[in-house]
Amino acid sequence: MSWKTFHRRGETLRAVEHVANDRRDGALPMGVPGVADNFTDELDLVGALMLRWHARLSGNIERALADEPIDLPSAVAAAWRTTAEEMPGVRMVIDRSMSAPADPEMERAMNRAHDREAAYLATAAGLSSGNSPAAVAAGRRVEKLARAGLEVHQIQQSETPSESFADRIRAVLAA
Repeated sequence: MSWKTFHRRGETLRAVEHVANDRRDGALPMGVPGVADNFTDELDLVGALMLRWHARLSGNIERALADEPIDLPSAVAAAWRTTAEEMPGVRMVIDRSMSAPADPEMERAMNRAHDREAAYLATAAGLSSGNSPAAVAAGRRVEKLARAGLEVHQIQQSETPSESFADRIRAVLAA
């Protein structure tokens, strides 16, 4: 792959990520200009999105562990949740690709990737090491904790009444 091809692929992937995050429908945005030229198929595109997700997740986990070195599982779950909030459409595409893969090859790849991510979460949370079935199970518990927290956070945000600009002015004038 030449540098020019590499950069075009990156630009296209950023556009795909942007569309996925804007739409938030879980559909893989295959119609984005450049996708057909830079990605071989849906699995190639989903794989590239998963790499972007994992890179962001890894960075967020490192920051969370630096901020919260005592309760590692909660810190890792919070980092997963932060990543899902930063990349909501990408997370939906990944989830949809796991729950309804396009073909058996994608199903195998998504299952393998999900197991590896779970093992990574468990290791980062200090619950296990390696890629054993126990590590995968522990990582899935961390992901479940993160997803539950994400849902609670989304509910709280939607229930919190937002103060209008006029209300804020009235409060300043009353003070």
